Amino acid sequence: MDFEYLKRKRILLVDDEQELLNMVVSILKEEGFCNIATAKTVKEALDLADSFAPELAILDVMLPDGNGFSLMEQLKKKSEYPIFFLTARGEDEDKFQGFGLGADDYVVKPFLPKELTFRIMAILRRSYKEENPLVTLHDSEIDFDRAEIIKNGEHIPLTAKEHDILSVLYRNAGRIVTIDSLCEAAWGDNPYGYENSLMAHIRRIREKIELNPSRPVSLITVKGLGYKLVIGGK
Repeated sequence: MDFEYLKRKRILLVDDEQELLNMVVSILKEEGFCNIATAKTVKEALDLADSFAPELAILDVMLPDGNGFSLMEQLKKKSEYPIFFLTARGEDEDKFQGFGLGADDYVVKPFLPKELTFRIMAILRRSYKEENPLVTLHDSEIDFDRAEIIKNGEHIPLTAKEHDILSVLYRNAGRIVTIDSLCEAAWGDNPYGYENSLMAHIRRIREKIELNPSRPVSLITVKGLGYKLVIGGK
């Protein structure tokens, strides 16, 4: 799946050391993150949070006019988004306090740049996994927000039933979804007797998403069990 959209998230970075701010900003920009704001004090961070509306905050614990734990509590009163600590305070009690307040991660300085970006991406994936409008298949993409398939530059609309069926398959991507489960998703609480209709919808979905619907590579039949959606590029 394409996670590039996560690199457009707004990141608030708070640390009183300008050198550290510069280094982390440089690391993040090298990895493609493009919306980063920095603050050196609790007051600056709180003021900036109002205008910048961060979607992830990275906080130092020791700040000149307070501490990161208190700042985290104040930020969470304004809005709910993931927060993790990047600090020299590596004692167990400090980590427990951070996690106890709801921190999503706790990294002790010095740190490896790659580890930092991996941890940031892991948090963003967990927090914003439902936002990606495009799901990449072998020969096409699904845009669930617009209910359409994009194949060879062409935008092909999905019907409501096709959207319902694909949504269930996507939520269980890589796993077998039974025919009963798919019928229930498309026809509600009384799904019995719709097997032939389901097969017709599956055929039409394949015509939209597959390059060769007769030899599907994304929407696979698992004989006697159901269907499986395989996501990912070529």
